[in-house]
Amino acid sequence: MAVKGVMTGMLGVYLTAAELTKRGFIVSPTSRSAKGADLLVTDQRCENAWSVQVKTNRKMAGFWLLGAHASEIQSDSHIYIFVNLRGEARPEYYVVPSKFVASNIQVDGRKTGSVWYGFHKKLATKYLEGWSIFGSPNEPVPDNDEEGTKAPGPE
Repeated sequence: MAVKGVMTGMLGVYLTAAELTKRGFIVSPTSRSAKGADLLVTDQRCENAWSVQVKTNRKMAGFWLLGAHASEIQSDSHIYIFVNLRGEARPEYYVVPSKFVASNIQVDGRKTGSVWYGFHKKLATKYLEGWSIFGSPNEPVPDNDEEGTKAPGPE
């Protein structure tokens, strides 16, 4: 990966960590060599924990590239946060359950023999600013709904 790509990825991870911290969560970046998780997140009581994979585009884009293993890493506690940087403006954050990502990966074979794995923005629109998946940093997370997302509020 080019230096510019590494820097874009790092920027997305740290902006996401700052956003979660601002919302009251305890956040720790993982080793850059950790497969599938860029951040580890917990609530204030350490009762709920999540692994977070951040995918970042330097400019507004209609998709994010994924690794070939993205369909294998899925659980209620694993979340993707897709980030579109927008210069000096606040980034777009799409907070998406890993089970939804895994079932909606787009695979594109190229004439050169390479294969691209991606997740399209049109599928993520309902998850724009979807921070409620983490619940409150001071209260237990509500039960899952049918798509594997954490829904706020009473049943």
